[in-house]
Amino acid sequence: ACNHMTEKLYRWLPIVFGCHCRSDRSFFWNGKQFPLCARCTGELAGIVLACVIGWWYLPASLSSMAMLLPMIADGMVQQLTRYESTNLRRLITGMLFGFGLTALFAHSTMYMLEFGYQLGQNWAG
Repeated sequence: ACNHMTEKLYRWLPIVFGCHCRSDRSFFWNGKQFPLCARCTGELAGIVLACVIGWWYLPASLSSMAMLLPMIADGMVQQLTRYESTNLRRLITGMLFGFGLTALFAHSTMYMLEFGYQLGQNWAG
């Protein structure tokens, strides 16, 4: 059962994340490459972390947006120059991005729920 789940993760995670899975940009554990590159692994970790911590603490929308910038900057500088990021930097900026994006999704969901509630209240009279 565990092997079957691992196979599914290795097949579907790269598709869901749109990950290139380059070995030089991935982590390895016991000689086996992670199913996602370092940056996508960070994004997944940030999403999971935000889902857990978000129940107790959710950064403001502006702070959440700011959390997206390090990964965007790191990726753009790497794309436009001869700079080569490290896997640790990719992991950290990916975690910030995943956390920030999930927090923004939570904020937008709460905003729309409140908007719908207020609309219903106004409609009901």
